Amino acid sequence: MVGTAVRQMSPPKLGRKGILAVFGPGLVVMLADTDVGSIITAAQSGVQWGYRLLLLQLMLVPILYVVQELTVRLGIFTRKGHGELIRETFGSGWVSVCGLGIAAVGALLTEFSGVAGIGELFGLPRAWSLSFVSAFLLLVVWTGSYRRVERVAILLGLFEFAFFGIALGAHPSLAEIGSGIVRIPIADKNYLYLVAANIGAVIMPWMVFYQQSAVADKGLGPEHYFAARIDTAVGALVTQLVMAAILIAAAATLGKAQTTPSLNAVSDIAHALTPLLGVGLGKLVFSAGTLGAALVAAIVVSLAAAWGFGEVTGYKHSLEHRPLEAPWFYAVYTVAVIGGAILVLVVPDLVRLNIAVEVMNALLLPIVLGFLIALAIKALPPTYRLRGWYLALTLFLASVTAALGVYGGLTSLWSV
Repeated sequence: MVGTAVRQMSPPKLGRKGILAVFGPGLVVMLADTDVGSIITAAQSGVQWGYRLLLLQLMLVPILYVVQELTVRLGIFTRKGHGELIRETFGSGWVSVCGLGIAAVGALLTEFSGVAGIGELFGLPRAWSLSFVSAFLLLVVWTGSYRRVERVAILLGLFEFAFFGIALGAHPSLAEIGSGIVRIPIADKNYLYLVAANIGAVIMPWMVFYQQSAVADKGLGPEHYFAARIDTAVGALVTQLVMAAILIAAAATLGKAQTTPSLNAVSDIAHALTPLLGVGLGKLVFSAGTLGAALVAAIVVSLAAAWGFGEVTGYKHSLEHRPLEAPWFYAVYTVAVIGGAILVLVVPDLVRLNIAVEVMNALLLPIVLGFLIALAIKALPPTYRLRGWYLALTLFLASVTAALGVYGGLTSLWSV
């Protein structure tokens, strides 16, 4: 029965060109996953604990893939976004979409704080850099189709590969990496707090909403399922390798300081890491990586919020509609972008704030994963529903991940 179920989950496959044409939603959402909050969380992990959280980055690859593959399956075989499917299946999607709203606000704070920090590196006032980036984000979405927005997001996200150069420039010791991986202070509450933050930095509510809605908006069908899964798998591996590179660079430099450095903003990380490649080149490389991460994440988070609220309320919610055809969809996107920029003008871009946002994401995991798995069991066509050994594996991975995230977050909060 299990073997039959696995065979039935494989619709007709595409050729090489067809696979490349399908690529996009998974890669975009994964590049957005390594956002400014994730960069700061990975850097802080390396500063405080050396390489002791490096293994966690790699262990999260299969978990991230399993979660996001379910969104692909739901989007392809129901042709509906996440919020719309929850509403139709359970009668209301407000619980899930409210969680999305909270996570989106937190994420946008981190993205725009990163933009402001990069602007300040080059002497730009915060208001200037935030205004320019906000205008750019509005222009991209208001004047583009889904495919054009996707291409811009991928191009921006590719700048994150700059962090691999920074990691190599740090000349990490393989012996220290091996030693750090096996020494895990599992009883330390500060360590558990960063475990929760790293889990929350990898699986975020807006990722689920975005990828399922993007798959539906792109018009992918059953014949694209195999290619869409490859897209998701490649994205999951890339985003965690970027996280690992940032952690390694921070551990090899900042983590070796006599006293733990004070990381209060993106600029603090930049000033510590950029000398590895020379001050001028290093600042440019770090800025490109961070700005690319911030912009692609801001696009994804804002679109996820617009799609999610549109799916729950029923207003038109597609990038294939012009602004006058879907005014509420574009209004929500615009409010998200401008509101996030304004908030960062008055909220200091502290590392503590960014890490707290990731812990909040971890605390939301039971709701996010609970709805996702319930939909995969109930809303999919019978052939593609979760069942058998894969259902057991998914439940196990989701339960362990959510439990670790919630336990780490609550334990650290109780100790405050």
